[in-house]
Amino acid sequence: MKIKFCGMRRPEDISIINELKPDFIGFILAKGFKRTITYEEAEMLGRAVDPVIKKVGVFVNDDVETIAELANKRIIDMLQLHGDEDEAYIRKLRSLTATQIIKAFKIKNEEDVKTAAASSADHILLDAGTGEGKSFEWQLIKELKRPYILAGGLDADNIAEAVKTLHPWGVDVSSGIETNGCKDLNKMKTFLKNLPLEGC
Repeated sequence: MKIKFCGMRRPEDISIINELKPDFIGFILAKGFKRTITYEEAEMLGRAVDPVIKKVGVFVNDDVETIAELANKRIIDMLQLHGDEDEAYIRKLRSLTATQIIKAFKIKNEEDVKTAAASSADHILLDAGTGEGKSFEWQLIKELKRPYILAGGLDADNIAEAVKTLHPWGVDVSSGIETNGCKDLNKMKTFLKNLPLEGC
């Protein structure tokens, strides 16, 4: 199962993830969020990231050309679209870069699940919102056949139940591994420790 730690914004965060080695880390590059960093900060922090860890740029309805340029310059390794980006937007992005795309969907009802399942993105991420640390009703996705990344309200206390119940392809956590708004090494270690070894 793949693990993504999101919202990295300090050199200390990079030191932690280089020690723990999740599969992916997220840089919030959309403007206006509490974990937002600049493109320049992402490039600087990214230089220190262990090459085995994929750097994901998280965007919300951002300019397609700008996103593609960041990917083509290898400042980020994958693109995560967390806004209202539609299929036309994804097609345009694919015409500009070969970088893999994760499309995030806010799951509120069965129709949202169907829309996510039909997405042309390389990967889909299912969430309750945009980094608020809230979960959605897991029952809605129990019958989903397409592999997905589970996000929204995950932490060390509920990750075992989430994985055993849903068997996601990957999990994405941000606020659940923080203390006072900063990444917490002990919480991150506990999160990883509590991931079930079987049933994924």
